[in-house]
Amino acid sequence: MSLTLIHSPASPFVRKVRVLLIETGQDDVALQEVSTSPMATDPGLMAAAPLAKIPTLIRDDGPAMFDSRVICRFLDDRAGAGLYPESRLWEVLTLEALSDGMCEAAVGMVYERRFRPEEKQMPEWLDAQWAKVARALDAVDGPWLSHLAGPLTMAQVAIGCALCYLDLRHSDRNWRDGRPELASWYASFSERPSMTATEPPTS
Repeated sequence: MSLTLIHSPASPFVRKVRVLLIETGQDDVALQEVSTSPMATDPGLMAAAPLAKIPTLIRDDGPAMFDSRVICRFLDDRAGAGLYPESRLWEVLTLEALSDGMCEAAVGMVYERRFRPEEKQMPEWLDAQWAKVARALDAVDGPWLSHLAGPLTMAQVAIGCALCYLDLRHSDRNWRDGRPELASWYASFSERPSMTATEPPTS
């Protein structure tokens, strides 16, 4: 089976998949980088996936797959890696969904500032999006923190990629403030070779 991952290196959703590929040794998946945005969609991406979302996984034996959670489940199954352990499946899936929701809010804030004229931007909307992020961070730093311990799962990968994105695009919000345990966990997790190898560009 030939697989190609259409990606953009700054996307936290893409990074989840790239970390999984490294952690599971799937170096046979080709990477195709595109430059795309809601206002200027890459034509090749649009042709491959109706929603033009990244990441998109191109297969030679079936239609393209999209949504990072779908792709991660597929690649984990392909490798038999067990990053979605049956004994903790619902917790892992919930934490991955929480992470993706956090990223969606954080990406939406970037889009508001980048693609809307300054006079039309809504500070109250930006604050509402960050409030979602903050609630998610508090949940992870609280009742969910214990689920980041133990053998590697996609919950850990997803949360690690989300926290890096907050550093990349919203460093002024200082997500670490008041969350020392989560900050300590991330400091250790971010040193994994798969994380350092997929660090996003700073520009």
